[in-house]
Amino acid sequence: MKGLLLAYTGNGKGKTTAALGLSLRALGHDQKVGFLQFMKGSKNYGEVKISEKLPNLTLVQTGRDCFVSYENPDPVDIAMAHEGLEILSQWFKEDRFDLIVADELLVALDFKLVTVQEVMELLEKRPPRLHLVLTGRYAPDEILAIADTVTVMQEHRHAYQQGVEAKEGMEF
Repeated sequence: MKGLLLAYTGNGKGKTTAALGLSLRALGHDQKVGFLQFMKGSKNYGEVKISEKLPNLTLVQTGRDCFVSYENPDPVDIAMAHEGLEILSQWFKEDRFDLIVADELLVALDFKLVTVQEVMELLEKRPPRLHLVLTGRYAPDEILAIADTVTVMQEHRHAYQQGVEAKEGMEF
């Protein structure tokens, strides 16, 4: 069986949520899921809280609990993104997951915390049977060209624009 490469991108809400839904579906089939979050460090995300209760789900965060400067990222943010690539590389070598989600890796690319070349070289090393999901806004053309499935989330309206604060269980 050939594993699929999926990209969930676009400016609309739902990329991580879709990846979590796919993860839940895989877990329902007794598959093992690795969920690696780039640029996220908060322990208050619902997926972080539930991950401890789901035996076939491994969730790791490689980011701080703060916003990253697009114009001038802190060296620690760059180091943490590279740590994420190292974890991803290790998971590829171990070949113990059926599905891996690299959540917000596409944003880390856009912020230039990691390079497209580094990611493309790493993607060549993924196990052939592994399903891999990359999420985040601003997917580069190189990723879009090789993905088996590309889903672009398009925002039409978001409650936040109307002054509604982020809701627990909905946005985090």
